[in-house]
Amino acid sequence: MVVINVRRSTMVRPAEPTPRRQLWNSNPDLVVPRFHTPSVYFYRPDGSADFFDAAVMRDALARALVPFYPMAGRLGRDEDGRIEIDCNGQGVLFVEANTDASVDDFGDFAPTMELKQLIPKVDYTDDISAFPLLVLQVTYFKCGGVSLGVGMQHHVADGFSGLHFINSWSDVARGVGVAVQPFIDRTLLRARDPPTPSFPHVEYQPAPPMKNAPPATTSPPINPAKAAGAAATAVSIFKLTRAQLNLLKTKSAPGGAYSTYALLAAHVWRCVCVARNLPPDQPTKMYIATDGRQRLRPKLPEGYFGNVIFTATPVALAGEVAAAGGGPAPAAGRIQESLTRMDNEYLWSALDYLEMQPDLGALVRGAHTFRCPNIGLTSWVRLPIHDADFGWGRPVFMGPGGIAYEGLAFVLPSPTGDGSLSVAISLQLDHMHKFQKLIYDV
Repeated sequence: MVVINVRRSTMVRPAEPTPRRQLWNSNPDLVVPRFHTPSVYFYRPDGSADFFDAAVMRDALARALVPFYPMAGRLGRDEDGRIEIDCNGQGVLFVEANTDASVDDFGDFAPTMELKQLIPKVDYTDDISAFPLLVLQVTYFKCGGVSLGVGMQHHVADGFSGLHFINSWSDVARGVGVAVQPFIDRTLLRARDPPTPSFPHVEYQPAPPMKNAPPATTSPPINPAKAAGAAATAVSIFKLTRAQLNLLKTKSAPGGAYSTYALLAAHVWRCVCVARNLPPDQPTKMYIATDGRQRLRPKLPEGYFGNVIFTATPVALAGEVAAAGGGPAPAAGRIQESLTRMDNEYLWSALDYLEMQPDLGALVRGAHTFRCPNIGLTSWVRLPIHDADFGWGRPVFMGPGGIAYEGLAFVLPSPTGDGSLSVAISLQLDHMHKFQKLIYDV
């Protein structure tokens, strides 16, 4: 077990006075999980004496918080009880820590509980106004390497906006300045008046339950430390090379009709269905986080700061997804079709649909959403996850700092640009034993 020693904790406030206001949250800002999204960067030493100097990091952070001032605020509620952001400039938590471990001790950087130690813990027991919206931890390793652990409250930003902030912070540290100013007005995603949804929006309907328990397997015993009846889970990361991804394409329908993402998502879905031993008539739903920035009209400003995440949800029977000899093509067709449907008309209908719901909190996804027989797959492939260069080089790895739910997975691009993709996933332990063999059977 890696031991982390915290040596300093600072609440970093914006370097200059910032607007004091209540920031209204759109419906997409409110249907996200209500915790801090964890991610971790790892950096190798570059030989410089001031490698990841904490004073440089703190100073740049204070300056970056001036244009990104909602990040330094706290959550609050308006007179109707709707969650908003109180832009009060109270600051973000910046922790400095060290460890006798080395970066290599984290192996393939799978988002396990060990990785979670590199991110400050947030106490959710008090009122929502009590905790910072951003918690950061720079951990200095014995080998000279460094990790940057990030916990970002999901109401404040999605992956795109979160990276906009982190990468802007790194630019400021490098002396470059903020390239794209954040656009801080979420009323652009206010529902139409009156709301007029024109689709049924299966993505917000309850996930299919298990029809009946899968046949018993000779699996390792359930972890007794877990709650009664809850199966032990495992988190692993799997790298597929460019050659393996090309093989998936070759084995699919002639003509390469499907995108690499659709084929990989279909392959993961298929492997999960087989690993879970789902009966052929079991409905299974895949949740695919979809960025609306390039799909909505009128187009949002480049620096729009907030959540613009919608969800594509192909649904199929497990027998269709895992058809013997069918390869990934049948499921890939469902996936590509559901992604194509996510156009401007569909997304505005989704905003209106959400506006008509009596309780947005009831639609927040969690363990009940992604668990067997369903799956969530979030792609970070098109996000600039390796661009945070604070002046000492780009990260050798960036990925999730933990996976909160069984059945949730992430697709990550290669830090070296070699065309490989990695899948980080959480599954029940007995299912993971099967999945790790199936995933490479392309």
